[in-house]
Amino acid sequence: MKKIFLSIFLVSLSYTAVAQEVATITFDSLVVDYGTINKGDDGVRQFKFTNTGTADLEITQVRSSCGCTIPKKPSDAIAPGASDVIEVKYDTERIGPIRKTITVASNASNGMVALKIKGEVQEPEE
Repeated sequence: MKKIFLSIFLVSLSYTAVAQEVATITFDSLVVDYGTINKGDDGVRQFKFTNTGTADLEITQVRSSCGCTIPKKPSDAIAPGASDVIEVKYDTERIGPIRKTITVASNASNGMVALKIKGEVQEPEE
């Protein structure tokens, strides 16, 4: 009888260990500051992140709060301990302040993450 209970305990313990494997997304920074840039300058920036969890991380969706900002997500899963980037391209033909949010959805244990870009686009000085 003790052997049966011990076997059940060990099997349940192994299932618990497997169930606890989770992906966790950790960004180097949640904000990218463009500063003051000129109209027409390169609007591409990157948010670097690392999978600090114990399971593969899958970015399922990356959305922007506006059509002037185009995010690009990694297409492959990110292994535990590995790093990658989410690329963001802002339309620098628009003069004025930059205040946009990029929402990242994934299988990470910390849920959805909101990233921000800020700065200002100005007319080039002559």
